[in-house]
Amino acid sequence: MRHRKQLALVAVVIAALLAATGCRDSRAIPTADGRPQITIMVGGLEKVIYLPAVLTRQLGFFERNDIDVKLLGEQSGATAETALLTGDVQGVVGFYDHTIDLQAKDQCIRSVVQMSDVPGEVELVSKADADITSVADLRGKKLGVTSLGSSTDFLTQALTGQAGMSTADYTRVKVGAGQTFIAGMNHDGIDAGMTTDPTVAQMVNSGDARVLVDLRTEAGTRAALGGLYPATSLYMSCATIDAHPDIVRKLAAAFVQTLQWIRTHTPEEIAEKMPPQYASAGKDLYVQSIRDSIGMFNGDGLMKPEGAQNVLEILGKYSKNVRPVRDRIDLSETYTTQFVEEALRAPRP
Repeated sequence: MRHRKQLALVAVVIAALLAATGCRDSRAIPTADGRPQITIMVGGLEKVIYLPAVLTRQLGFFERNDIDVKLLGEQSGATAETALLTGDVQGVVGFYDHTIDLQAKDQCIRSVVQMSDVPGEVELVSKADADITSVADLRGKKLGVTSLGSSTDFLTQALTGQAGMSTADYTRVKVGAGQTFIAGMNHDGIDAGMTTDPTVAQMVNSGDARVLVDLRTEAGTRAALGGLYPATSLYMSCATIDAHPDIVRKLAAAFVQTLQWIRTHTPEEIAEKMPPQYASAGKDLYVQSIRDSIGMFNGDGLMKPEGAQNVLEILGKYSKNVRPVRDRIDLSETYTTQFVEEALRAPRP
């Protein structure tokens, strides 16, 4: 009974949020010159884990598939999901785990392209904290996450939880990403924290931090999380998907073409296609950051069911939203492979 009351309260809060923001119906897709105009929020345009979003634009695959896409940057996945719920954007390139978290709040969000099977995240430790040599040593420390309720928050709770800790055993600190993360670590704001390339490459190369847990590879992810953890995805509201399957089909085709392009090109060639400002810390460093993370992308856009199940298992243990309703989560409503399978069957352009 208590859990039902909690869920009802969450639903009321979300409804109030939608009303207060004067939200638009995300099912209403504007057009210009006969082409649908889609706005997609990305949880950090410059992050290598979300590289396919910008690369798809740079390669012209959105335009080639007759769709006009505007990309917006936002460092927190939690903020991006709010923009989706309020109808400010029609899609998000972010972590798959948000679809499960939102279903626990009675919201239907679905991954339509699953770009990676692993998080691509790294738990970094400050050079000032030589005593931290394992996850168990994070007890009592200040741990950086992009924001509370973000995927880095979920993952931090999962890593520490498997070492027998709860959130009462350490302090989670919102430090964002990029320069704000670096500042937090270099000025004693955090002892360790979860972030991505190119920040990882920059901090490790400078000697300001070292890698404690590497979730950029399948082996590292399985060792740390007990299985795959599908992360980077394009997710949309179920209402938008059902109302505009042709538009979703175009988006899926564009992203699949990019994933296939990544598989057949070098980190140097990928870096050349990206906006030059993303290599502000140096071109060689940016190429290194792509090389270190590029293996996370699966090349076909398909969800692996075992990965989805492992995400549910982890959130069911460590997410305060999912844990009370773990047994009623329907994974089949959190992702679809329909549009990607169609794209893979189509002749390559």
